[in-house]
Amino acid sequence: MAAWTFENIPDQSGREVIVTGANTGIGFETALALARNGARVTLACRNIEKGQAAMGRIMAQAPSAAVSNEQLDLSDLRSVEAFAARYAEQHDRLDLLILNAGVMIPPESKTAQGFELQFGVNHLGHFALTKPLLPLLQATADSRVVVVSSIAAARGVMDFDDLQFEKRGYSPWPAYRQSKLANQLFTLELQRRLRTAGSSVLVIAAHPGWTATDLQRTSNLFRSLNRFFAMKPPQGALPTLRAAVEPEATGGDYYGPDGFLQIRGYPQRIDMVKLAKNPDDAARLWEISEELTGVRYGLPTG
Repeated sequence: MAAWTFENIPDQSGREVIVTGANTGIGFETALALARNGARVTLACRNIEKGQAAMGRIMAQAPSAAVSNEQLDLSDLRSVEAFAARYAEQHDRLDLLILNAGVMIPPESKTAQGFELQFGVNHLGHFALTKPLLPLLQATADSRVVVVSSIAAARGVMDFDDLQFEKRGYSPWPAYRQSKLANQLFTLELQRRLRTAGSSVLVIAAHPGWTATDLQRTSNLFRSLNRFFAMKPPQGALPTLRAAVEPEATGGDYYGPDGFLQIRGYPQRIDMVKLAKNPDDAARLWEISEELTGVRYGLPTG
């Protein structure tokens, strides 16, 4: 079977898209590819100046692109709420919500609401963002939510007694892996609940394998190994893009590279990690996430 590439992206004219963390890395490449194919793309970025620069780079490569830039800080639930309210006021549809933004192995840090930064941004921020945008997604035919996870989820463990690493002490890699496992649990639980509610919105996950991006800025080891193992951001964005546009995709699908250990290659449908398929853990994470964020979906259990 031929490799899935940018040439496989169908026309996206008329589609409204949000990409979080779109100013750099695979988020930028995802936004660029969709804008090149006709989508109207909102770059949802923590740093408004970097988002503006990214918008300029997209327009330089695709002068007819329809791109806008909005401030979204996933580490502050007040910013999440404000972004969602602005977007809903200005739009009457949403075809693609791509939950791409993330942080990876930073020094011990907290969000504005006091959550461990990686769990707070990678999971809780996106959890809180998706709910207020659901009415637009549900009002739009063939809409999707795409959740970007990581191969690191394969070694992730949900410690429900210490999700914030307060009892055991902060450790960056276990915290990152937990947050990426949480992405997969959220994908499957949101899909279950939407299906039970009779919604046609699809929730699909993807991971970029080993891709050289600014996400690795806190790891000297990763940066030194990138030149030997890592893909460039355009190729690393392909699993996200396939999850976003593949016509044969179904809710709960997961896309990643087809090469050795899923480190590199071209996107294909793959299995989520075993722990992500535990519905009890997914339901428990959902309930905890609602309690921590104060964002309640009102969806029936799957």
